[in-house]
Amino acid sequence: MADSIESFIVAVAEVSRGDEPDSAVPFLLLELSQLLLTGGRLGAHEDFLPDERYEPDVGPEPDVDELRERFARLLDPVDVYSEVFDPYARSAPVACRISDDLADIITDLRHGMAHYRDGRVSEALWWWQFSYLSNWGPTASAAMRALQSLVAHVRLDQPLDELDGLDTDAEATDEQLAEEAGKVMAAEIAGPLGLRSV
Repeated sequence: MADSIESFIVAVAEVSRGDEPDSAVPFLLLELSQLLLTGGRLGAHEDFLPDERYEPDVGPEPDVDELRERFARLLDPVDVYSEVFDPYARSAPVACRISDDLADIITDLRHGMAHYRDGRVSEALWWWQFSYLSNWGPTASAAMRALQSLVAHVRLDQPLDELDGLDTDAEATDEQLAEEAGKVMAAEIAGPLGLRSV
């Protein structure tokens, strides 16, 4: 578990540097897919129980704002996507950002890794399992679906119109969100994805 999580943290940080922007989306899709396999194992396992009743302090959380900003620049204009928060609840789609998702996932994983590095393996496993079920699992699944959709649209020559007005900071009606979610970038996404143009 720890090796898989550490590998994801290192790989995502490397992608965020932007040295190979044309392969960022496919590479992130691969990394999130592999991470979700680890998450699936955590979810299928019986509950991990920490050795201590209260979580030991791991110190301040590392800042992820720089990582978030690098991904926002790297993934522009495909950073914002539409997602249904809970498939079993009647809820309207909401606008999300892949850059925010990746930063949130990294934060959760690093927190557990801090316990692991301090020798608290059961605490690390408990944290990774809990945060997989409550936060980084759904977040990684949503981001992976968005990235897979981008790759599919380019590879299958199914361009979509530009996402006009899909904004994580704006309120929108269900109809507006559905309409916005149905529009996507055409030629603009082929270049950043490093795939053939449509």
